[in-house]
Amino acid sequence: MRKFQVAASALALLAACAPARQGAAVPEPAVPELAVRGPARLMTWADLNARPQPTPSVEVKWGEGATDIADIWLPEGRGPHPVIVMVHGGCWQKSIADRTLMNRMADALRNQGWAVWNIEYRGVDEPGGGYPGTYLDVGAAADVLIERADAWSLDLNRVTGIGHSAGGHLVLWLAARAKLPGDSPLRVSNPLAFRGVVVSGGLADLEASRPAAPPTCLDAIYDQLTGPPSPQRPDPLSDTSPARLLPIGVPVISVNGSEDRIAPPMLGDGLTRKAEAAGDTAALIVVPAAGHVELVTPGTAAFSAEAEALASFVKER
Repeated sequence: MRKFQVAASALALLAACAPARQGAAVPEPAVPELAVRGPARLMTWADLNARPQPTPSVEVKWGEGATDIADIWLPEGRGPHPVIVMVHGGCWQKSIADRTLMNRMADALRNQGWAVWNIEYRGVDEPGGGYPGTYLDVGAAADVLIERADAWSLDLNRVTGIGHSAGGHLVLWLAARAKLPGDSPLRVSNPLAFRGVVVSGGLADLEASRPAAPPTCLDAIYDQLTGPPSPQRPDPLSDTSPARLLPIGVPVISVNGSEDRIAPPMLGDGLTRKAEAAGDTAALIVVPAAGHVELVTPGTAAFSAEAEALASFVKER
């Protein structure tokens, strides 16, 4: 298994994972704050919210639902632009966070030449959220790009994804949709294709994440998120947990803060091992002296690692 500490020499190795060419302040989270360990002080959500809040190029209302919204962040130039599909976290609960959590990261990546599609979805605490609504929202929002690529000069041959925390689960699920069971209500015939995915402090393996994450983040809403078992669907993880869909044929890089109490590095390590054992290309980057917030904060070592990881997916070989 490739496991890197953040350093220039390590990040250069990420190119090996590239496939052949084929507004408002975020509310304080209702999960425990990260503790201070050692000499370094970990960032808090208040630190992130104190930074200026940039705005997207366009807010797009793509459907009739209240959360059928996404923001497009377009870089300068004519394109066609490489694309990042971005999915926010917040423990799958809108009372904790919405897509504006990712605005600063989206702006920083736009300034690096990416078109960023930052999507919204129903949380489990909203009407129709959970299974299957949350997944249907995320899938439909991603597939809007297939219809609108020409209008925004997007290169759909260079689509990557990044998701933070619960968004790490959802973005990897997006990349795995071609492997969904044929009888799943979540399956679509021609989903958006990804060149690679960055799981940022992610809870992508629901079974492994349930005991590791704070109880209010996943265990308390687990049944809503996965849906009930039934004779037709005896295993609720069969179409909700990306770990059950491996191999997905897409490179996966997990980035974890060494001091993250919400998504500890053991989760990234476990996902990487499972992906490699299934035959996928996978790597783990552990960022020293970083927690959960650093992962979505431009200017940090964690952000730099994620930006280089995303770029590695679209490099020509």
